[in-house]
Amino acid sequence: MKAFLRVFLALSFAAFALTLIGQQGESPLPVLPADIPKDATLWMLLVDKTPAGQDAIWTTAGGDIQEFFQFNDRGRGPKTYSTYRLGDRGVVAYEETHGVDYMKNQINETFSIKDGAATWKNQAEDGHEPDASGRFFVGLDSGPASTFQLAQALLKNGNKLPLLPAGEATLSKLKTVPVEAHGEKVNATLYQITGLDFSPTYLWLDDQNSGFAAVQHWSGLIRAGFESTFSTLYNTQDAIQSARAADLAKQLIHHPTGELVFKNVTVFDSATAKNVPAQRVTLRGERIVSVEAENGQPTGADARVIDGKGKVLLPGLWDMHQHLSPDNAFLDVAAGITTARDLANSIEELGRLKKHVEDGEQVGPRIVLAGFIDGPGPYEGPVKVLAATPEEARERVDHYADLGYVQIKIYSSVKPELVPIIIAEAHKRGLRVSGHVPAGMTADQFVRDGADEIQHMNFVFLNFTRTPARFTEPGRRAAEIDLNSSQVNGFIALLKEHHTVIDPTMTIWEATYVDRPGNISEEDAYMFDRLPLQVQRGARTAAEALPTPDAATDKLYRDSYANFVRMVKKLYDNRITIVAGTDLGKGYSLHRELEIYNRAGIPAPEVLQMATLTASRIMKRDSELGSISPGKLADLILVNGDPVANISDIRKIDTVVKGGAVMYPAELYPAMGIRAQ
Repeated sequence: MKAFLRVFLALSFAAFALTLIGQQGESPLPVLPADIPKDATLWMLLVDKTPAGQDAIWTTAGGDIQEFFQFNDRGRGPKTYSTYRLGDRGVVAYEETHGVDYMKNQINETFSIKDGAATWKNQAEDGHEPDASGRFFVGLDSGPASTFQLAQALLKNGNKLPLLPAGEATLSKLKTVPVEAHGEKVNATLYQITGLDFSPTYLWLDDQNSGFAAVQHWSGLIRAGFESTFSTLYNTQDAIQSARAADLAKQLIHHPTGELVFKNVTVFDSATAKNVPAQRVTLRGERIVSVEAENGQPTGADARVIDGKGKVLLPGLWDMHQHLSPDNAFLDVAAGITTARDLANSIEELGRLKKHVEDGEQVGPRIVLAGFIDGPGPYEGPVKVLAATPEEARERVDHYADLGYVQIKIYSSVKPELVPIIIAEAHKRGLRVSGHVPAGMTADQFVRDGADEIQHMNFVFLNFTRTPARFTEPGRRAAEIDLNSSQVNGFIALLKEHHTVIDPTMTIWEATYVDRPGNISEEDAYMFDRLPLQVQRGARTAAEALPTPDAATDKLYRDSYANFVRMVKKLYDNRITIVAGTDLGKGYSLHRELEIYNRAGIPAPEVLQMATLTASRIMKRDSELGSISPGKLADLILVNGDPVANISDIRKIDTVVKGGAVMYPAELYPAMGIRAQ
């Protein structure tokens, strides 16, 4: 089950940094193994309408259900074989899955029921439940078939089932639409399952209640031969999900009828990176109208007054590296992120999300648009905006500029000779340029060609390792790099000369090099007890971690990550501009990112400045955002603590204001299945 629920997270760029360009790899669509029976039922995994993988299911003579699942995401992706036996009323009695997960870690999950007791084991759990009667086991590694099996079992058990290890799933029927392909007609019915994740899990069944499709944002799984109907299913499901989001927005976004006043509050002045105590901040509509010393001033009869005693008021946070979806847009606001820079997404999907947010029909941050460009090839990115010639490169840049994008992100398969062409055209149109350092280039060359910013700390270290293995080798070699060497100091001098910004995304590297199966990820640790149960289970799987086959490799990766952290401090000490971005989709991931910067040795006030005013200045939005000043847009967060004294207090957000609209994490988090603090 985990493989199915997390596949779309991966395809939605949760691990978009982790590219293996330059290594020997697979074609975009992997070949089905020869051992898959010819009569197996096949589903195709589509990413931005492009086939990227398959799911095959067949039944043996003995009645076992067999499943093979794989997809290729730039050299990563799972490849698993599963066996299922169903017991009474469709509940799984036996499951075994083996193969590799998204990061190519070996997996071997087993589950069985004997004499009414359940036993299971996987990379994160070794469980036993003496009374498993009528309870459906949610596998961590099983394929998409297990989710369809859960839906079918729910239909046979009154649409509600207790789960193993714990929890409860509920099924709801939403809508039936007829689809036809190659003369075959199917009445596809959309269902939602609640109880598995932050938001409902959606899936489509056919007339016989067999699995037909599962659509998630701009990717999905659909029965082979019906790929042409994917848009119909997508549009139907999107309308229903959008209506749900609009209902939540109506309930959870509060619009003051008069002035909103924060009295007796400490204000974080992001310009000086200092707290200013005993202040009164008054908002009217979407703007800040005054910031003044507190002296018990009278307020209007229709004003709403919030007592800020013992609390700190900060500008809304920025996450400068996101790939937004409706769910993580929602979680962003709950975490105090009022502006997010999206660094690669489906143009249509992101445009729709941005409009919903701006129209008040979706809880989400302000969205800053950066357009993605890659080159064609076996490792091309999921967003199919590709350029192979100078003419195509200029056309892609101009198209993004015409759509109102403010930045271009170059990806790893772009030909090095196209990089200066893209940069020149972007700068001509007034757009910033950032990106991965394309294969065949060094970061030094990327900067000299005019790039304004580098995404991900691994590309900084690759400048010194000179290897095409963009992901594994920094983990193996970064530990040995002397940060005081002339080569490192020379590169930092180059960054300073060119005013190059670094977006290190340290939280994802912590997950890559430090997380281990069975342990709670550092990203999730603070929130862990409040998360939905199945999300808690996923937080123990080290899903983004590289394989560590022995103690020596384990130590090597940890030592390399420690050098990544030291590099953050060295960049800061040399006045290289750092922006806080996560490349992760849970909102609160940003809090961990800020903690890492602080633990690297950057003072907490300056870390907070990076996540507020610095970000707004880089994106040329500081005239309206990034500080608490009269006339600026009212994007603020009220923290029940003092993150200037203790950076981790940034997690204790009491109130979020975006454009004068008020939202409360205590209301937002429960809407996503997260217990309020």
